[in-house]
Amino acid sequence: MTFKLEIDGWKSGIRFSSAHLLPSHNKCSALHGHTYAIHAKICGEKDQQDFVIDFAIVKSSLRKIADQLDHTILIPEKNKYVVSDEKEIRIAFDGKKYVFPREDCILLPMKSVTAENLAEYVLEELLKEIDLPKNVKKLEIGVDEGFGQGAWAEKVVG
Repeated sequence: MTFKLEIDGWKSGIRFSSAHLLPSHNKCSALHGHTYAIHAKICGEKDQQDFVIDFAIVKSSLRKIADQLDHTILIPEKNKYVVSDEKEIRIAFDGKKYVFPREDCILLPMKSVTAENLAEYVLEELLKEIDLPKNVKKLEIGVDEGFGQGAWAEKVVG
């Protein structure tokens, strides 16, 4: 039998507040921010202790990832408009120029900081943080950009 565990980031306090911009988008090309929530669904079979996985392990790891993103400017390092050095990050497009202190930013391995890409990023970071037991078969991560608006990424792991 397969079971699905769910963690609601809003209710569990797995949240972060950050700013970003999407250079190629009409409305979202302006610098703006969100309070994000991270959710998880873990599918698998019960182990010898009748757990799929301990909730506390997953929640702790997700909070660690959220804390790394909290109160930063999320910068897509693979975006053609982004130039960075040790001191600052510059973004220039459509006549706009942004310059941010490097310590206020986090460079993310993506072309664009969308909810979809953030969900994928958090999923991959979670897989680095914890060794999933062999009974876990699938991991799903959701990232909301506010209540009722988010994206999910899933990966078969077992």
